Amino acid sequence: MRAVLIVNPNATSTTAAGRDLLAHALESRVDLAVVHTDHRGHAIEIAGAAQHDGTDVIIVHGGDGTVNEVVNGLMGRPGQTLPDVMPAVAVVPGGSANVFARALGISPDPIEATNQLVDLLTARRNGAAWRRIGLMDCGERWAVFTAGMGVDGDVVAAVEAQRAKGRKVTAGRYIRVAVREMLASARKEPLLTLELPGRQPLPGVYFAFISNSTPWTYANTRPVWTNPDTTFETGLGIFAVTSMNVWKNLMLVRRMVSQKHNIKAKHLVRDDDVAWVRIRSAEPVASQIDGDFLGVREEMTFRAVPGALSVVAPPITPPSEQRK
Repeated sequence: MRAVLIVNPNATSTTAAGRDLLAHALESRVDLAVVHTDHRGHAIEIAGAAQHDGTDVIIVHGGDGTVNEVVNGLMGRPGQTLPDVMPAVAVVPGGSANVFARALGISPDPIEATNQLVDLLTARRNGAAWRRIGLMDCGERWAVFTAGMGVDGDVVAAVEAQRAKGRKVTAGRYIRVAVREMLASARKEPLLTLELPGRQPLPGVYFAFISNSTPWTYANTRPVWTNPDTTFETGLGIFAVTSMNVWKNLMLVRRMVSQKHNIKAKHLVRDDDVAWVRIRSAEPVASQIDGDFLGVREEMTFRAVPGALSVVAPPITPPSEQRK
């Protein structure tokens, strides 16, 4: 079995010792090549090359942004004919949130995740099948777990600006930035119009999150839920609000971090299983895909693409079990 290990040495929680341990654990089980990324978009290039050289597995040691690049390198631009055969993707978490890996049932601890990976590769050699998951076609690129327009994009842009200044990205920093951007948005008029299958367009939307899995993100170890029944095997989840009233949204956030998953509010538009979502804006607004700032957009369409990617991951865990 041929494998490429793509390492992002600048990812938040990667270390030289951890990278060496991972490579050593894999070398006796697969024909391994190790490549370190050294610029934004490099993982797209590496994955694209691996797509054509007979590689069986691409192992990502980095954060969600590196995973997104690998998937886009394999899949090509949305709308193109997909390759008949693609390498499977494995992840050993190395970022700050590692949402994609955790949603797949992979431990956030790199050592435990390495042990999981070794067991899964051994099972594959003994005849086990790769797991297949759906992806999100965002028109100009693929998303693996989330996208958003409005304040979500504003938060990602602000955090990336702080990262560029050398500040460490933490859950606390994300929360502080999110609170600031939410308060700023409360003083603005809603710009978004939401379109869903079989429904009339809904104007007056302040921001929208689109999910491909659950939970939406993590605040350190605590999961944050927007669409508890959205999984890699369902359609997309939509979570949008029509009011920026501070009290209403504080109550909503409280429900988003609760284990009861009673995520309801009069100003909330939510569906956990839709085939597509289209969002139009009266003026360009900040947008993000998988936690990376995309830029400003006036319109985006998001479509569920079932079974698009093979992954090295544990068997499917029902959402009810994930919440325990």
